Amino acid sequence: MSDVPSRRYVQGWGALSLAVGAVLVTTAAAQDPAPGRAAVAAAPGPALLTVGTCSVTGGLCRVPRTTVSLDAPAPVELPGVATGPVDLALRTPGRLTDVTVTDRRGRRIAGRAGGDGTRWTSDVPLPAGGAYTARLVLEEDRPGGVRRRILRLAVRTAKAPEGERLTVAFGPGEGAPGRTYGVGQPVTAQLSHPVPAAEPGARRIVERALEVRSEPRAEGAWHWVDADTLHYRPRVYWPSGATVRVRSGLDGARVTDRLHGGRSRPLTFTTGSRVEAVTDVAAHEMRVYRDGRLLRVIPVTTGKPGFRTRVGTKVVLGKESMVRMRGDSIGIARGSREFYDLKVRWATRVTWSGEYLHAAPWSLDAQGSEDVSHGCTGMSTEAARWLFRTVREGDLVRVVHGYGEPMTPFDNGYGDWNLGWPDWLRGSALGVRPARPGSAGSPLRPAL
Repeated sequence: MSDVPSRRYVQGWGALSLAVGAVLVTTAAAQDPAPGRAAVAAAPGPALLTVGTCSVTGGLCRVPRTTVSLDAPAPVELPGVATGPVDLALRTPGRLTDVTVTDRRGRRIAGRAGGDGTRWTSDVPLPAGGAYTARLVLEEDRPGGVRRRILRLAVRTAKAPEGERLTVAFGPGEGAPGRTYGVGQPVTAQLSHPVPAAEPGARRIVERALEVRSEPRAEGAWHWVDADTLHYRPRVYWPSGATVRVRSGLDGARVTDRLHGGRSRPLTFTTGSRVEAVTDVAAHEMRVYRDGRLLRVIPVTTGKPGFRTRVGTKVVLGKESMVRMRGDSIGIARGSREFYDLKVRWATRVTWSGEYLHAAPWSLDAQGSEDVSHGCTGMSTEAARWLFRTVREGDLVRVVHGYGEPMTPFDNGYGDWNLGWPDWLRGSALGVRPARPGSAGSPLRPAL
């Protein structure tokens, strides 16, 4: 066994400190000789395979690569500075025609073949503290035909060093199995430690490790809201009746020199029908649809001058059968002509600052004809109760043909849908990229 430095140029790899103990065993025999021809005991020459990784920073990789002779297999141990995906390279004539790597639960680790069959590289680093098995099929051209060998590689990765752990809290809510949301509900990821924009490599590691899968599948991507918050949404809304599963693959991953991934609780939720409440401010009416079918037209009143209702797409944040609304909560001074203090029924919240769709029996004369509210959408008590019982968290509320300021994307509820898809992708650390057929999210850890 000898150590051979590699100067392979690598870009964009995730980071992980890796220690590998490996034993390579030849388990397949040569092909039988042709009939009528004497068997020739031709032992194959030594086959050499190197095992290594490279660092996340790219450039010239100076991490030593360990070369193993199959005739004298020995444990392979990579230094702690090896931080990239596992790379297997054949150093003698032949071809690796099949490489299969699985974890201890039998789940396959994704990777890519290269070098005309002489190299295989995992898509991402293997998490720390894991055990893996690689099965490699080697073909060699020999006198009399092709000789096949089956090689097996046992891999163990070292535990992550002590230090700070990066964990993720996923939303919406507790996400208990069976909880159903509307098709506009974004997924949120709250990080336990900030990952600033000045560390793009670390952001890429985090984003690649946050997995979102839906059935039926939907193209989607993460967007960095700030240093410790990401949102995920599909390109268009979630399919009706979808099951969405979210998990973190950060456990054991090296994010920065001082920060390693820890365990995070996964999230599962389902989506209901596509319900949209569309308020046409100019027409003073709301139209409510379910899966494209019109359910009801409701006369409404919206924000008057100085208190215009925000235009754009919002998402239902919650519902309160009774809520107290006071003018000073939106900056209206007590004692002024505009001040109010009311108990309001059947209130559906769409912004954190206090915009609701609610019962407004005091404005019945204006509903359907003029705007008299302080920014909320008011309707009759009966209509508000019906709407309250029809919508759920995550359903869509759109305000069109209005005069108010646009709904902001992130600072006052879920305005995520007000960003076009190209702008959304610009918030991804992975950059603008073409969609993968059938993909359900960002490029992730291997297919499990």
